[in-house]
Amino acid sequence: MRQLRIAYCRLRIGSTALFIMALTFGLFAAPLDAEAQQATKIPRIGYLSPRPGPSFYDEAFLKGLRDLGDIEGQNVAIEYRWANWGSERLAALAAELVHLKVDVIVSTGGSAPAVAAKNATRVIPITFITGERVGLGLVPSLSRPGGNLTGMNIFTNELNVKRLELLKETLPGATRVGVLANPRPPTYRLARGNLEDAARSLGVRLNVREVHGSNELDSAFSAMVKDRVEALLVVNDPMLFAQRGRIADLAAKNHLPGIYEWREFSEAGGLVGYGADLADLYRHASTYVDKILRGAKPADLPVEQPTKFELVINLKTAKALGLTIPQSLLVRADEVIQ
Repeated sequence: MRQLRIAYCRLRIGSTALFIMALTFGLFAAPLDAEAQQATKIPRIGYLSPRPGPSFYDEAFLKGLRDLGDIEGQNVAIEYRWANWGSERLAALAAELVHLKVDVIVSTGGSAPAVAAKNATRVIPITFITGERVGLGLVPSLSRPGGNLTGMNIFTNELNVKRLELLKETLPGATRVGVLANPRPPTYRLARGNLEDAARSLGVRLNVREVHGSNELDSAFSAMVKDRVEALLVVNDPMLFAQRGRIADLAAKNHLPGIYEWREFSEAGGLVGYGADLADLYRHASTYVDKILRGAKPADLPVEQPTKFELVINLKTAKALGLTIPQSLLVRADEVIQ
């Protein structure tokens, strides 16, 4: 009888210990499970760029996200893919983001990443920054994108024509204009065609120099000088933008007044810059991502165009070139660099 009581007590003690252990494990495990479930719910943004790494403009995008409450490392995660100027890598990098099943893909730095992302998925939402809809079929309509893409359209081709007109206004007597362009982007042929049409109407002959990399810049400028071009127009391209300081130096060295897409070229020593505010574009693009993460569909988000354009003139460069900028142009400038 005594042995039965001891066995019963041991059984009760053992059962109580097991209960306490189970309860304790449950108390500790529940928060861990909740944290694990919460972690899996953090949305992931795929960030596809042709550049070799982060820039000031990417930080503008991140700041836009933070202002909307989307903070990297806290409630959103970002998968970065940098192509290092290798346009042939964009398709593989876009495929990687699709394989990771990110919640939205952000394509930056021109139309090539947007095309690569579109070719990689028809399901994952895509928002493009500095993309070009016309001639590429990224979206069928600006007001009703209809598919899984939306974003910012900067009308690159139309602005190239405007720049040629501004260059002609700056140098009324110029008849030979050198055009520096990267032929790899999908918009290049369309851009060249538009420029050639505009050149004919302005009485200007274009001398187009295609460069695939920075190692071809010196020879391109040498060829333009040999052909006696009188001015320079640089077609928008992320690779050429990265070389803006060197391009401005080569233009100055070869005494070529130039017009460029972004104010950053003028800040680097280029004569005239005309285009949208890049930082503002990247910052505004974050609103698309925020809306998509909160359930909006790209098909219902109209493609927007920039509202802020800047005409920047570098008078220091003009003086070094011996040029007098027309007063009609100076009064329209948003900024004049002395």
